[in-house]
Amino acid sequence: MRASGRVIFWLLSAVCSLSRSRTATLGSVRDLDAMLGPQQFRGVANFSTFLLDRSSGVLFLGARDAILAVDTNNLTKPPRTIVWDVPEEKRKSCVAKGKTEGDCNNYLRLLEFLGNGWIYVCGTYAFDPQCAFLNMSSFSLERGEDGGVRMETGKGKCPFEPSQHYTAVMAGGILYTAATSNFLGTLFDISRATGQEQERIRTERSINWLSDPEFVSSVFIQQDEDNNPQGEDNKIYFFFTEVAKEYDLYTKVKVPRVARVCKSDVGGMKTLQRRWTTFLKAQLVCEDRASGQRYNILTDVYTKQHTSGDPSSTHFYGLFTSQWEHEELSAVCVYSLADISKVMDGPFKELKKTCENWINPEPVPTPRPGQCLNSALRAEGFESSLKLPDKVLTFMRDHPLMENNVIAAPLLVRRGITYTKVAVTRTTTGSDDDQRNAATVLHLGTDRGELHRVLVVGHITTLLQEIPLFSAQEPVNNILLHKGQALVGSPLSLARVGAEGCSLYPSCEVCARARPLGCVWRAKEGACGPGMTEPIQGQEVEDALKLCDSGEGRCSPVLRELRVSVGLHVLLPCVQVSTRPCTWEHPPHRHTRQHHSDLEVTVTEESLGTYTCLCQEGGPEGKEESPVCRRASYHLTLEGPSAGGAMAMAGGRHLLAIYMLCFILGVALGGFLLYFLSRRRVIGQRHPDHSLSSEKGQDLLGSSATPQSPSSGSLLSEGFPLTEKRGNGTLLLTHQHGNGNGGHHGNAGYANNANCNVQTAASAVNGLKLHVQEMVTDERRGGERERRRPEGGQGDEEDEGLGEGLGGIEEELAGFALFKLPAPLAQCEESSI
Repeated sequence: MRASGRVIFWLLSAVCSLSRSRTATLGSVRDLDAMLGPQQFRGVANFSTFLLDRSSGVLFLGARDAILAVDTNNLTKPPRTIVWDVPEEKRKSCVAKGKTEGDCNNYLRLLEFLGNGWIYVCGTYAFDPQCAFLNMSSFSLERGEDGGVRMETGKGKCPFEPSQHYTAVMAGGILYTAATSNFLGTLFDISRATGQEQERIRTERSINWLSDPEFVSSVFIQQDEDNNPQGEDNKIYFFFTEVAKEYDLYTKVKVPRVARVCKSDVGGMKTLQRRWTTFLKAQLVCEDRASGQRYNILTDVYTKQHTSGDPSSTHFYGLFTSQWEHEELSAVCVYSLADISKVMDGPFKELKKTCENWINPEPVPTPRPGQCLNSALRAEGFESSLKLPDKVLTFMRDHPLMENNVIAAPLLVRRGITYTKVAVTRTTTGSDDDQRNAATVLHLGTDRGELHRVLVVGHITTLLQEIPLFSAQEPVNNILLHKGQALVGSPLSLARVGAEGCSLYPSCEVCARARPLGCVWRAKEGACGPGMTEPIQGQEVEDALKLCDSGEGRCSPVLRELRVSVGLHVLLPCVQVSTRPCTWEHPPHRHTRQHHSDLEVTVTEESLGTYTCLCQEGGPEGKEESPVCRRASYHLTLEGPSAGGAMAMAGGRHLLAIYMLCFILGVALGGFLLYFLSRRRVIGQRHPDHSLSSEKGQDLLGSSATPQSPSSGSLLSEGFPLTEKRGNGTLLLTHQHGNGNGGHHGNAGYANNANCNVQTAASAVNGLKLHVQEMVTDERRGGERERRRPEGGQGDEEDEGLGEGLGGIEEELAGFALFKLPAPLAQCEESSI
């Protein structure tokens, strides 16, 4: 019967909990095609490196102690797995050197095609980097004569630690890397890591060359022979963030850099032996000119050729954040290869400094230091970097930094969001030279497992989609674009999402902004699709916007009246189409909090009134005064608790009434059941031998006391719990109200015995159960000192103190309306120890 009463009580509680209000947010568009998670990967995790074979569609993933192969054309097919772990002895040796067990595994950080069906694979291998060779056809690692994996050292090719910043690129079958080169992670190199031994060169160990860098990305730019009349050498570009040495500030200033080396560089003959003779670097500046805000931490770079087959049209899309901002912030800037080359051909920065004043710059020798080999240099007899004069190499060693910066304004700035990866799709209409009609879609991964899509047309940016792919604990760490799809990866999962087409644009307005792509909004279908005719040049976007609702209608939302009550937390949605921030006009004495573009309002008498959301339509590169559009308008009036279309975040007065009703019903039902059970128990347990073990206890409990079992629970004991607080030999019983107000206390002194379990049972009506458990934790000699005390009344005083404490609690509890009937207390069972 008691069990059934408890079940009924919990059912009532569940019914009451269903009446709680929930927060509703603006739903996002999901275009998820397929997903692979931990279940499909069978426990393999920590994916960090992706390598896609575009001919077959097989995606190779580097993970912890394993390499996986996934068929992106059929994700339902189970992935193939190769285990490449670390022997137990080596793992123990790694732990003995002070590293954690989690880091002492083999984290695969490098996957690069070698050609002829082989892949070069490198892993951290318990802080001793090793490399191996993967056969693509058999999907197996090459074995040595002893049957083990054929390995070679990975130092300089792969980082020692799984979390170290690292980048690598393969150029003509030769591996170029930017990584740490020692166990402690204090030495950094940009090097040619494979090839002939005499041609393996690296950067100079100087803070003027590399100063605590965080490597981000690298790319090989191969010149087209048909469009290279000067015979310029091919180049490799590295992107990283480092501590600037050219600024005299008290704090470390980080700056983003781009560095360049030439593929044919083999070092100098005497000066810069086995070192780069063409290493030049320049600062990247991503600055919003209107606000003066600079974004100085580079986190990712995506390389894109704006014109297919033309390396000179290459652009680099950089993902930035700020060292000086405390909130989440992300920006995207784009740099052209032509602008970088122009800075690399400009003046050198003079880094030498005397005590206080800069010295005069040195004259630039001839041939120009850092210059890649070309037809003109070869004609002068400089067929190799080994033939360069020492004065050129000395100047190069002391002047790796360029004076001018590569400057760009951000395409996109978003606050409250941290982007981790970026990928770009770009479409043009008309001639390839007409960049006015180019539309760019930025695919941005977040640190919370989301994929965002942003459309950039001219100076206008439009937020297309926010797609949640993974859990908030899985940041996006890879995005690959292949055949109109985006392969998005996290440390635990892989998703395939559509990346191209007019279906990306979910509304008439954003579809109109994609008019240069040939997209047209079909009102009957309520979807965006390809147009049957070519877009009209010049005014196609404005004309398409007029067809949506008219220009004035887009910026004149209907005023929505919301009837609210005091105490509500109301979320007012505002659709943020542009990536520029939205602001709100609101009453002066309001209590609000903005979540991205939405506004949370705490309803009070002073917060009633009109709330209007204003969003800027132009991008950061637009005019100084970007057009402002009203996106939403609400008027809050004090009447009922209905939010009228907004999202209520907390319950109103009607919820309080429901809670009170549920509570009263639960108390009445529980009281009736417990009264019935207690009456049966009193009748069944009456016996003449049921006497108390001491006179004091008999006076305290009364002759009608009925002991209860410790397990006899009460339905209301969970609603009014008593907690224990222990001091120096004192046990405090604290009554806790459900509303958090105050409490009642009683004290119980030491008992004569070493272990006394005082258990109290509440009455059948109130259902309160007191658990008093006093444990003496002193050493045995402390208990012996207690026994050696004089017997003249000492024990009586302690018993009296115990009785007074429990009796005081009983009197205080009797003051409550629910505690009017007698509540017998259980006896103290003395231990014989």
